[in-house]
Order: sequence, then structure tokens, then C-alpha cells
Amino acid sequence: MPIVAKIIPETGKERRGITIGKFLKKGSMKGLSKTLQTGQPGSPKKRSDREKVQDFQRKLYIKAKQEKGFKFYILYDKVRQDYFLREGYRRVKANGGAPGIDGVNFEQIEAQGLAGFLEEIKKELESHTYKPSMVKRVYIPKANGKLRPLGIPTIKDRIVQMSCKMVIEPIFEADFEDCSYGFRPKRSAKDAIKAIRGHLQSERTKVLDADLSSYFDTIPHDKLIIVLKERIADRNILQLIKMWLKSPVREGNQTKGGKKNKYGTPQGGVISPLLANIYLNLIDRIVNKCSGEFRKAGIYIVRYADDFVLMGRKLTEEKLGKIEKLFERMELKLNKEKTRMIDVRKDEFNFLGFTIRSERCKYVEGRRYWNISPSRKSEKKLRQMIKEYLMPRGHIPIDIVVGGLNLKIKGWMNYYNIKNVTYVNKPAFRLRHYLGYRLYKHFSRQSQRGNKHYGYDAYDKLVKYKGLIDVVTYAYGSKM
Repeated sequence: MPIVAKIIPETGKERRGITIGKFLKKGSMKGLSKTLQTGQPGSPKKRSDREKVQDFQRKLYIKAKQEKGFKFYILYDKVRQDYFLREGYRRVKANGGAPGIDGVNFEQIEAQGLAGFLEEIKKELESHTYKPSMVKRVYIPKANGKLRPLGIPTIKDRIVQMSCKMVIEPIFEADFEDCSYGFRPKRSAKDAIKAIRGHLQSERTKVLDADLSSYFDTIPHDKLIIVLKERIADRNILQLIKMWLKSPVREGNQTKGGKKNKYGTPQGGVISPLLANIYLNLIDRIVNKCSGEFRKAGIYIVRYADDFVLMGRKLTEEKLGKIEKLFERMELKLNKEKTRMIDVRKDEFNFLGFTIRSERCKYVEGRRYWNISPSRKSEKKLRQMIKEYLMPRGHIPIDIVVGGLNLKIKGWMNYYNIKNVTYVNKPAFRLRHYLGYRLYKHFSRQSQRGNKHYGYDAYDKLVKYKGLIDVVTYAYGSKM
């Protein structure tokens, strides 16, 4: 049985421990493994790939949570396990996405044989001949009219990244602070908004609304690897991550990046959000440290990936300066044009598509409440999405058009409607008015004479007879 070493933080001495493989074989797990291998009548049914992965992750998380300084030495063998690769493929396919630089899609892989495709990946990982392909760079439009760069790895690379992510994620999940909500299991933007409302109710109304400049493109590789080494001592895992960070990026006819590249992790890679969270967790730890100056000053952080706010009853320029210095040490920069300190009792701010402000209550004189609602920008984006959806569908059957509209409306309402937290009634009325106008225009274009069945009351008829969502009723009645 291989022996691993662990440094005890309090003494600085080396402590001998066991590999995670031995840890997983302790106790009942050993007996369960034997029972599953025998396949004897009356034994538990064979576990799925997903269950095997989750069981491993659970054990790994417990180990990491119990021993904060433990370094994990033998993990690479799990990345190339058959059930990890199969589960990795399943998750990558469920996420969808375009083919990478090689043009290979899911249909082609399955037509040629998925088992053989995964076996080839396994052999490359076992022989250490795996090399990631170039990343295809595309651009997607942002709400402000600018373009966001997106890196698309090949499906093969996405599978290996997913397998690696499934192995190392529970280790770092044990270390992540509760104030972080982006790209984490069982956490969402809704939880971040609930946390912000909780701070506001505790009178932490001074807010640093911060914005990082091109965060994903500026993560320094050397410092990121140092943070990873706090928990990962498996050189093969670290080498995989280094190769992905150094992967060349193909943009049109140009190739950028490569081995000389020292910064950034492409947005679009499966493992990129996890790496981004691992690096920014340094800030979370500093702000949340009980004996630290931020916590002593009553300052809290709420972070969703690279979007975050600092909240407290008192915020000073001195604290802003300290945050800036912390980011400078991490080789990151705050966007000074978009970063501002406000008092939410007097001014509003936007976070994750929500507008957060204090408003006077209409029903109780002298009383105010925290109005958290969809931002006007998000409403405008939804209207544009509906318009672009309807424009090319003038001769599509109504039932199909209604089904597509319902998906878009439900998705938007489900994101913004947080029970006992947000107010979506006014936006729902505005959306209902817009749908009435847009559907009238849609049906009036179907022929020169117009569609006689749907006039100005097209929206009401579709709600009544075709199952279109009544957005106002949905806003009042949906429970999140």
C-alpha cells in the first residue's frame, strides 16, 4: 500500500497518511465492493456509473473536509476509469454544445462506436500520450452590444476535462466558502440573491459593487498551480491542467496562445469555471477570516464566479484600497469604471440580472422595503429574444410556436421569481403587454389580409385555446 505524506500546519512536521484508494476500501465499502463483484442472488443491484462517481466523490469530500491540510496523491487512475469516462461523456452530451476544432459531433462518435472512442481515450491517458487539441475561438453577443470570447474544446477534450473535474471538484468543494454560489453543485444565482437580501435586512446597506476586468483571460497560471498544489500532489493531474491552460487557441486563420501563454483559462472549457472558483476562493477566505480586518469591520462578500459585492454597515476608501491591493498581488484588476461604492438606501445596483433598491411601501406610511426585481436590461433582452424567435416562424403551426414561447417565458420567470424575495408582478404585466403587441404583429404578417383568427386579442386567445402561459397568473402562482 503506497504511503503519502502530509504536512501538519500547526507543527510543520510531516505526517504519514494513506492514499485515497485505501481510504475508500475501509469498512463497509470493502464488503460492498466484494458483494457487487460476486453478483450472487440477493446481493444489491449493480450500481450505475453515476452512482459510482457520486459514491467516490462523497468519500473524497468527507476526507477533504475532515483534514483541511491533506494532500491527495493518487487521483489520476480515477480519471481514466471506464465508469468515469462513460459518466463524463454522458454529462458532456447533456450539456450540448458545438463541435470543436476537429468538427466531430456526438452523432458521429456514436455512429462509429462510443465504446471504442472512450477506450482510445483511456489508452492515451494510461500511456501518457494524451495531448489536448487546439481550442476553437468563437464570439457570442453580450447584452451591451459587445462580444464575449468563448473557447470550444473538442468533445474528446471535454470528456477528459469532465472526468478530471469530477475527481478534483469534491476536494475543493470542501474548502470553498459559503459565500460563493457560481458554478457549484446545489448552488445557484437564486441563493446569491437570497444572501444579499439577508445582508440588507441586517442593515448592511453599504455596498461595493465590484467588477473584475477580463477575469478568465487574466488568471496567472503559475499562481493558480500554486493554489492547486495546496490540495493536489498528483503530478499527472497537475500536468493535465497545465496542458489545458497552455492549449493553443484557433481564431479564424490565426493561432494564439500555446506553451508561451502564461495567463487565462478559456471560457467554454468544462474545467474553467472550477479553476476560476479555486483561484478566487483566496479572496473569499481573506474576507471571511474571523480574525481578519474585513470580518472585524462587519464586511461580508457574496460572489457568483467573477461577479461579487462586499456588504457592510460601513465601507471606507481604505477597505477598497486593501481589496485592490489583494487583487494586484493576485495579478487581477478591478474595472474602476464599473466598480463603485453605494448606499443601497439611496441608490440601486444590479447583480446577476436583478435590480436591487429600497422603495417606499404604498400601504404603510413611512415604511420601506427591499425591491429586488428583474433589471430593465434583462426585460429588454427577453423581448428581443421573443421577437427573434417569432420572426422566422410566420408559417409554423401555432401549437409549435406556443410551445417554444412557453419554454422561453418559463425559463425567464423561473430564474427571476424567487419566493418571498423578488417582485416580478410589474415585469409580468409589461411582458404580457409586449406579448399582446408582438403576437398581433406576428399574425398580421402571415398574409396580406392578415390572420382573421388572431387580431388584437391574439394573446388572450392563445392563452385560452392553445395553452400559452398567462405570465401574470404564472408570476403570482409559481412557487420556486
